[in-house]
Amino acid sequence: MGHTQRDVTINQRDRVELNLSADVLATVRTRAFGVYVHVPFCATRCGYCDFNTYTAGELGSSASPDSWLEGFKREIAAAGKIFSDSDCSRPADTIFVGGGTPSLIGAHMLGEVVSTIRTTFGLAPNAEVTTESNPESTSAEFFSDLKGAGFTRVSLGMQSAAEHVLKTLDRTHTPGCAVDAAREARAAGFDHINLDLIYGTPGERTRDLDASLDAVLEAGVDHVSAYALIVEEGTALARNVRKGIVPSPDDDVLAERYEHIDRRLSKAGLTWYEVSNWSSGGQAECHHNRGYWNGDNWWGAGPGAHSHIGGVRWWNTKHPARYAQQLEGGDLPVAGVEFLTPAEQHVEGIMLAVRMRDGLDLTALSERELHAANSCVTDGLATVVGSRMILTKRGRLLADGVVRRIVSAT
Repeated sequence: MGHTQRDVTINQRDRVELNLSADVLATVRTRAFGVYVHVPFCATRCGYCDFNTYTAGELGSSASPDSWLEGFKREIAAAGKIFSDSDCSRPADTIFVGGGTPSLIGAHMLGEVVSTIRTTFGLAPNAEVTTESNPESTSAEFFSDLKGAGFTRVSLGMQSAAEHVLKTLDRTHTPGCAVDAAREARAAGFDHINLDLIYGTPGERTRDLDASLDAVLEAGVDHVSAYALIVEEGTALARNVRKGIVPSPDDDVLAERYEHIDRRLSKAGLTWYEVSNWSSGGQAECHHNRGYWNGDNWWGAGPGAHSHIGGVRWWNTKHPARYAQQLEGGDLPVAGVEFLTPAEQHVEGIMLAVRMRDGLDLTALSERELHAANSCVTDGLATVVGSRMILTKRGRLLADGVVRRIVSAT
């Protein structure tokens, strides 16, 4: 990547350097731009979760929502200066507030998040503004205040409608809570609402999954994300599996569950557009996540957040106290950075495009990659529409294998 006189270099006291060339920053003007905001607070720690989250007991007095917000504002101000100094400022097309549990900090503080981004970058017309929420920390007033603060979309962590499944996952909300929250969000004027499901939890039966899908469809949401349970190392669930307290998720069961979910959601008019995501149409898709999958640009603010601008990827210090301290001292809280080569960007583009219903552009592949892609079609894992390869349902179950086959030919 070329560097010019208008390169932006930020030297960190911990010796991590972020160097964004003018060529890199210029891509902000030519590609979609989003802002991801990580809220690292949770009321309790779920046994399956390995996200960068902290309970009040774990943090003690070292960090708080107030210190986090002050750090966030400083980080966004620094990002805004980098963009303005390089004449590449542009409004954000999307905002996504994730966590953690963003709803724990309340609608007023979430409103400050949006206001800070709007003041610094501006918001594009019809910008998508999403926050994740746990249903037990929401209310009708909360959703009304969110709507007034400029949020356009809500994503609710439902996971399951079966009480024993929620217990295995260490979720604290009761069955039905997420559906009630979705209704309150709809009543507050939200047209776009997502419910998250986790399938394949040890002890989950087909009737439990059906109860969850019944609840999702009854809620009338326009988007569903459904993820197979993954046992992540270092989690309480992993320790329980290792000790034999609960069995490891079964791959055959996970495949059956996925097909069952797809059948029911498709019949109800929710169509897959990414392997784990279904929506009622283009407007209902998560455009912020599409930015990730399309290789667009985003600034990730908050402890542990990841960013990507023009092939440069970096990630922040994880601990909220250290994050705030670095920003208070005048540093960006960068913990690591990598400059992706064109070859690496090509491979990542394949990995992401394969998972999308839009499919993989075959004209962008090398001869060897194209041969591998055609072998996936021959094996019934994909089909070709125009110049694009799109996964079949069987291919979606084996998406990682399809990716490995193609990128191994790179």
